[in-house]
Amino acid sequence: MEMAFEQKKKAMPNKLLGVAGLAWLFDAMDVGILSFVIAALQEDWGLTSQQMGWIGSVNSIGMAVGALVFGLLADRIGRKNVLIITLVLFSVASGFSALTTSLAVFLFFRFLIGMGLGGELPVASTLVSESVPEDKRGRVVVLLESFWAGGWLVAALISYFIIPLYGWRVALLISALPAFYAIYLRIHLPDSSRFANVKKEQRLSVPASLAMLWKKEYAKRTFMMWVLWFSVVFSYYGMFLWLPSVMVLKGFTLIQSFQYVLIMTLAQLPGYFTAAWFIEKFGRKFVLVTYLFGTAVSAYFFGNAETLGALMTAGCFLSFFNLGAWGALYAYSPEQYPTVIRGTGTGMAASVGRVGGILGPLLVGSLLNSGTSIETIFLIFGVSILIGMLAVLFLGKETKNAALD
Repeated sequence: MEMAFEQKKKAMPNKLLGVAGLAWLFDAMDVGILSFVIAALQEDWGLTSQQMGWIGSVNSIGMAVGALVFGLLADRIGRKNVLIITLVLFSVASGFSALTTSLAVFLFFRFLIGMGLGGELPVASTLVSESVPEDKRGRVVVLLESFWAGGWLVAALISYFIIPLYGWRVALLISALPAFYAIYLRIHLPDSSRFANVKKEQRLSVPASLAMLWKKEYAKRTFMMWVLWFSVVFSYYGMFLWLPSVMVLKGFTLIQSFQYVLIMTLAQLPGYFTAAWFIEKFGRKFVLVTYLFGTAVSAYFFGNAETLGALMTAGCFLSFFNLGAWGALYAYSPEQYPTVIRGTGTGMAASVGRVGGILGPLLVGSLLNSGTSIETIFLIFGVSILIGMLAVLFLGKETKNAALD
């Protein structure tokens, strides 16, 4: 029995990586398209900076709710079922958002899209983490996260070629197509063997799951994860959802901003791949601390860049380090908890992080309205990243090659 389980684990990584990775790519495509749609909506609907900030923040409110609800649900009905539900939810809502004619209705659908996205990401990483051998677990989860860069590249290409010619509505309709992928997942995606081995009577109630996160053996790691997630998500959504708009504010046209952000997005791929290599060689903490520090430094130089060359260089390094850190974050999170609360623990940390994702875009809109410089705004995000780095450095425990409970 044990031998069969180990053989199944060894055969699982490539299949799971491809199947779950495509779902991850579709998530990133939707978030990426949103950053370009916000810039297009400003011209189409005449939005203020604060209204633009609300679009990103409502998306993050949905992600916070989705990460909490679907993280808890994943420990009750399984990782695979939740993955399919969330994929259908954000795809269908994205299609309906393309048909809206008012900001209020658009925000409603962005909330539903956010719920699906927020639930899918931590559940997918939990499923993959539980299904591969210990010596490959970190690398495979980081490679899963690398599909995010692929999704952003697809989003940038769609936005560059579709939005100027056909409008933002067509771009959002394209992002509804992943709903059909759920049919494939239903047939071909295996659920977590570890979850399947947890008997129904062993599965905890929602209050018991939440309470267990703060028991003595898990309290420090829960606090560390919440600080880390909040700082990373706060800065990521504050910076990256505003990238096309920031480029416009720095004097470039909308089309030029799409082109330059596409180039910056390419730097995400080597960020992921180097993190995937380092994470099994030097450990999770090394990758998180190094790449978060690199993100903070890059954010400072991006905010202070005055020439196109300096802007593009800092922007590429920002993408490289930030997305490499994201890969390590998703590998590190499921390793903090036992199987009975792994979905809950990862989902709750992601949910707390999404609160940062709500505040980040709103803060940028508010600061821009008050006349605050881009330099100061990116300095704030750099400091946030450093706080997350220090939490890992002093409170984090290395989990490289550790067996999952």
